[in-house]
Amino acid sequence: MYVEGKIVDFLDKLASSSPEPGGGSASALAAAIAAALVSMVANLTVGKEKYADVQDEIAKLVDDSEKVRKRLQELVQEDTEVYGVLAGAFKMPRETDEEKAARNEAIQSACKEATMVPYAIAEQCLEVAVLSEVAADIGNVGAVSDAGVAVLLADAAAQSAALNVKINLATIKDSAFNEEKWSGITDILSRTAELKDRVVEVTYKKLG
Repeated sequence: MYVEGKIVDFLDKLASSSPEPGGGSASALAAAIAAALVSMVANLTVGKEKYADVQDEIAKLVDDSEKVRKRLQELVQEDTEVYGVLAGAFKMPRETDEEKAARNEAIQSACKEATMVPYAIAEQCLEVAVLSEVAADIGNVGAVSDAGVAVLLADAAAQSAALNVKINLATIKDSAFNEEKWSGITDILSRTAELKDRVVEVTYKKLG
């Protein structure tokens, strides 16, 4: 798995002519970094006397942000794997009508699967943004800038994931599926953007 290797190896592969990892994996990694920053803010608040009245909420924040980070780390890898399935579908034979039909069916199925990974990344980005707001509101003020960075990364990663959803939807012929998923994505982007604006405002206010 990429997340178990060196960062430089991932970046070298990303920069190469290899079709994977690509934008989906990059957006998942950016969001995972954002989740890790939320965890850092929370961990810098744990056990601090100044924040004694929010220790229960902070403990929950650590747990929630680590769960999200773990899921995003999985999605870094999953995005590369669904690309392999899609690439395999496009390479299927298409000499006969039967082969063409089987290929088209495989492509449609693979495109839907490839859509759902960046969709899941976007969902997790929204969750990171939600947690960033908690970190900015009640976390260690000395680390509030990290909560701000987290929400900015989450918003950028959500928009990046949306692009990967869009490119896959262009190949899918199931209009109901397309409408449902794009509606969901636009809602995620709207909510994430609102959280970004609020958290950035709080961050700057606390920075003085």
